[in-house]
Amino acid sequence: MKAMTSLSDILDKLRTEGYTLDFNVVEDHMVFVPGKTKLDPNQFKIDRYFRFEGQSDPDDQAIVYAISSKDGKQKGVLVNSYGLYSDEATNKIISLLEQQED
Repeated sequence: MKAMTSLSDILDKLRTEGYTLDFNVVEDHMVFVPGKTKLDPNQFKIDRYFRFEGQSDPDDQAIVYAISSKDGKQKGVLVNSYGLYSDEATNKIISLLEQQED
């Protein structure tokens, strides 16, 4: 089996595991495309995450979060940069999600 080392490999694998929604952060809440439905971060948790560094540029860093609702009905991914280029609004939402318990 081929090792999953790229961002696209991980996203493809997570989609086969049911993480099909693409989450985004708008101000103090999450949304998913295409509906842009407003979601309460208190109803979600981080299942796993994967960090990536660009091979040619250490500033090319990303982190992929596999996120699911506590009721198990919604699963998706949220991608953010980390380090200097991370999005502050996304960092705040991630901090809230990290506090959620099963």
